[in-house]
Amino acid sequence: MKKFKFELEKILEYRDFEKQQAEGELAKALAVETEIQNNLKKIAEQYAALDKYMSGSLDFSDMVSMSQNKNLLNYQKEELLKQLAEAKLVSEQKREVLKECMKKTSALEKMKEIQLAQYKEEVKHAENKRLQAIANSKVSADHR
Repeated sequence: MKKFKFELEKILEYRDFEKQQAEGELAKALAVETEIQNNLKKIAEQYAALDKYMSGSLDFSDMVSMSQNKNLLNYQKEELLKQLAEAKLVSEQKREVLKECMKKTSALEKMKEIQLAQYKEEVKHAENKRLQAIANSKVSADHR
């Protein structure tokens, strides 16, 4: 009997490739998100360090400097929050693309499994017929 061949194997391989690409794109988008979140944490740490450093200082120039630094940190934080919102949107889009790729791949894999099961059943049936024919020929040869 001929070897099993899934007619849509090339398409399945292509869909698998697309899925791997989508996984990579999602990983990149999530890395951008993580980097932005890490930068936000650094700003929070800088803000806390600034407060700690300046606590108890009554020097006017220190207060002006602290105010300017806090304004700068607030501006940086706002910019990072905007970037984070955009990065989250990109991540969600990449996640949807990956989900769609997984659906397409899964459907083809399921089809391949079904066809392989049918093929195995046909092979088993053909083998049983062949064994039955051998058994019948031996029985008829023994009766002669």
